[in-house]
Amino acid sequence: MEDKLDKLYKECIEELKTIDIDILDQSKYGSIDIGFSPRKTKRYGCCIQEDPDRSTRYKEHRIIHYRKYNKHHIQISKWLMDLDDNIIKNTIMHEIIHCFENCNNHGKEFKYYAKLINDNLGYDIKRLGDKEKDFKDSNLDYDIKNEIKYNYEITCPKCKITFYRQRLNKNFAKKYVCGICRSKFEVKKL
Repeated sequence: MEDKLDKLYKECIEELKTIDIDILDQSKYGSIDIGFSPRKTKRYGCCIQEDPDRSTRYKEHRIIHYRKYNKHHIQISKWLMDLDDNIIKNTIMHEIIHCFENCNNHGKEFKYYAKLINDNLGYDIKRLGDKEKDFKDSNLDYDIKNEIKYNYEITCPKCKITFYRQRLNKNFAKKYVCGICRSKFEVKKL
């Protein structure tokens, strides 16, 4: 499984070189390593950053932000390895973008690089993945209810959008409305 991850990571590096992004240039991007997440998680992957370049400090509030980090640890969830290689590479590319300067969140710079890579290399990098679609594209069955034990099903009666929660605020139906049509949610205990 680790060999497959390394192979796909190297393919991503070579593809980035075709658009003049040399991710192996440590003076510009810092050191990057890739591996599997030690925890069983719902997320596709994450990029843990260490050793900030202190000269790139840009906010002086309670939380200090840096534009550039010198060490990046990309972690990919093991369950992702069952999916199609293109979906895995899409996740790797997403996490590589977080290694770029000013891209440690999903802000303007992240979106710029995501669009650049999507347009030039044919990826579909977004802020969030769609597990149901990705499992379908990989010809695998996916049932959200079996992934985690959910206790509540929340549905918008107008849009028919459904999502699940483990815990719920007792005033959820009173406090929140659908972001699309502004209807009140219906909550059903499972």
